[in-house]
Amino acid sequence: MEVYFDNSATTRCYDTVKDIVVKTMTEDFGNPSAMHKKGVEAEQYMKDSAKTIAGLLKVQEKEILFTSGGTESNNLALIGGALANRRSGNHIVTTAVEHAAVSQPAAFLQEQGFEVTYLPVDKEGRVKMDVLESVLRPDTIMVSVMYVNNETGTVMPIEEIGKLVHEKSPKALFHVDAIQAFGKYRIFPRKAGIDLLSVSGHKIHGPKGVGFLYISEKAKVQPLILGGGQQNGMRSGTDNVPGIAGLGVAARESYQDLEEKNERLYRLKEHIAAGLAEMENILINGMPLREAAPHILSISVMGVRSEVLLHALEDRDIYISAGSACSSHKRKPSAALTAMGMPKDQIESTVRLSFSEENTMEEADYFLQTMKEVVPMLRRYSRR
Repeated sequence: MEVYFDNSATTRCYDTVKDIVVKTMTEDFGNPSAMHKKGVEAEQYMKDSAKTIAGLLKVQEKEILFTSGGTESNNLALIGGALANRRSGNHIVTTAVEHAAVSQPAAFLQEQGFEVTYLPVDKEGRVKMDVLESVLRPDTIMVSVMYVNNETGTVMPIEEIGKLVHEKSPKALFHVDAIQAFGKYRIFPRKAGIDLLSVSGHKIHGPKGVGFLYISEKAKVQPLILGGGQQNGMRSGTDNVPGIAGLGVAARESYQDLEEKNERLYRLKEHIAAGLAEMENILINGMPLREAAPHILSISVMGVRSEVLLHALEDRDIYISAGSACSSHKRKPSAALTAMGMPKDQIESTVRLSFSEENTMEEADYFLQTMKEVVPMLRRYSRR
């Protein structure tokens, strides 16, 4: 049996997504900037996707900007937002547990002379609201907080943060990295006070290399990619019609029967957590299971390095992650787990399981049985 529990890294494309991607590559392959019929057909796919996504978010179609994925969306939000609003202030607020696609642009802006405040989190990985309130200033122009942490599944109080940001710093843009949240939560940016929202296609059974950034019509953002003036000049370059078409289909399908899908994910996660609780020295990290995101489970298998466990499971056709897929090749301890106050030996023993609607209880049972066999053997080996 093959068990893929690394869906926060990427997901299998829906068959309907594959079909529309192939169709727009081989039949309706026109350039949407072209003025002839083939170009108009291609442009229609983009309009359809924007309409689908805007409907799910309850925003305007013109507020959806297609990008190459979550990293570009985050970079455009932070760098483009900061540069466009520099006359209003110089202060940026983010958290100590952000993905590198936010923390590195923040560091870049710091090098350009912006002042960046990094918020601490509690032991479950949540922002400390009293600290946030204390650091917000009249010259704060950007606050960036992830919705769901990609390593632990911790969920931030986004609506509460949005309300506080706009009360204390009315000039600030509130950016939310929703890359692990879109398709799992019903997100309404206007209600939550979100000005900028980043989403990636391949996390929701869509294609790789495509995503979008919601930009409120009231938000000022400076383009970072200049050239042919596509997407109203906000992102030049030939539009990725197959990716955009696939993203629209994936977004629509991911929200069909959402509550039922999430309930199945929670039951799967609880079943695995209960099985792991019967084993010695395995810790569950982050928020209580039902308060955290339905699809992410962070565990620490004490006495076994995460990379060792990962490869032992891989030998048995079980695929998990030693952390964020975007940074798991680096040897530095996880910034998010460190910020949560986790000791070094626990960090080094932490792995992430991440599920999708396609996973089954049979796969969960195979994983648990394999863990019962593998972990004692690895602990004996590590003690030598």
